[in-house]
Amino acid sequence: MADPGMSVTPYWELTFDADGDVDGPARDRLLTQVADRGVRDLVVFAHGWNNDRSGATALYRRFFAPFPGLAPKARLGYVGVFWPSMRFSDEPIPDFPRSAAAVEAEREPRPALDKETRRALVETFPDRATVTDRLARMLDERPDGEAGLPEFGRMVRLLLDADRRPGVADTDEPGEPAVFGGDPVTVCERFADALAALGPPADADAAAFRLPNPWDGAKELLRQATYHRMKRRAGTVGERGLGPLLGRLAAAAPGVRVHLVGHSFGGRLVAFALRGLPGSVAVVKSVTLLQGAFSHYAFAARLPHAPDRSGTLKDRQRRVDGPLVCCHSRFDAALGTFYPLASRLAGDDRACAGNEIAAVLGPRWGAMGHDGVQAVPGTVRLDLAAALGGRLPASGCVNVDVAAVVRRGGAPSGAHSDIVHPELARLVLVAGRVVAADRVT
Repeated sequence: MADPGMSVTPYWELTFDADGDVDGPARDRLLTQVADRGVRDLVVFAHGWNNDRSGATALYRRFFAPFPGLAPKARLGYVGVFWPSMRFSDEPIPDFPRSAAAVEAEREPRPALDKETRRALVETFPDRATVTDRLARMLDERPDGEAGLPEFGRMVRLLLDADRRPGVADTDEPGEPAVFGGDPVTVCERFADALAALGPPADADAAAFRLPNPWDGAKELLRQATYHRMKRRAGTVGERGLGPLLGRLAAAAPGVRVHLVGHSFGGRLVAFALRGLPGSVAVVKSVTLLQGAFSHYAFAARLPHAPDRSGTLKDRQRRVDGPLVCCHSRFDAALGTFYPLASRLAGDDRACAGNEIAAVLGPRWGAMGHDGVQAVPGTVRLDLAAALGGRLPASGCVNVDVAAVVRRGGAPSGAHSDIVHPELARLVLVAGRVVAADRVT
């Protein structure tokens, strides 16, 4: 086991690389020790966007902290999944210390990249260091006004060249997202409009008399490139890494009950683990998606806008011997504003901003964490109080509106990372039937 400073025990760590290969010694410790420690219910949590191990560990420490008190008689074990992802330093995480880079960035009016974000970009696109350096300088200098944006868009597309190799897990929509193929000036204009709608600048009166500069949205175009990379990588790690490992765990520790939890792209990771789970294994007893950053049609047998096609995880919820719980919040700007805009934007959509974006673009482009699982017959919709009060089904897809607690955070991501709440810890335990709902208040 690792990290004596963790809030719970027994606790193990699993580290995967971008191809889904797991650290062998850590894997072997888990497989050997779960049965030896008498673990009955194992909670496996995969982080979302994150720049370093310490940040993910802090998330696990805080999220897991309430579990022993909520289920004092349960034989619980805990796993923190680490996988290579990235977060821009300006994306707020409520209640977590802000980095010095984020504080410093507020003093710079242009969307320049701080050192922390530049380093994360190089680690995310290791074969494109020259490109990321050029993009950073262009964000600082804004060369040639709007005339420089086509070159900026071309450089962003260069980052994604490596994703065109065969064998990479499919995204929820075929092909490269339209946001990278549209006119960069128009795309950046729409992103700038959306940013302006999320929150007024300090000098709101002055801002009212000027239109957003398209360069104000250029950083969001770059951010979407990293999201595209993380989205693909999360699917690969889940399907090729975590899923097969859970099959080995079922053999090594018969009777253990696994509860998968994933935040943001980590939700996609644990969902894709269902696709990589060996066919005869029924070890997964619940899945809880916290603001899942992938298509809300992922589990659909038929897509409403294309009945001859299915979601990339069609019927995989049936691999869960229990409920698949999808938490969503209207305060999540990353998924309610930028996800649908980036998914649909090709340069010919009419302008829209803020919370109007999802409504204007329609349901086709929605994300799990914005409005829950869609187009899966029998899906139950509850609010958080009802889910914790005894109405959570024992199986099937369940959408839980968690806006009562997931509501804090500023631009550009809103409440996307506002997930450390005892109510959500309780929800994981209720979904896994570790505690009875009538024992939870």
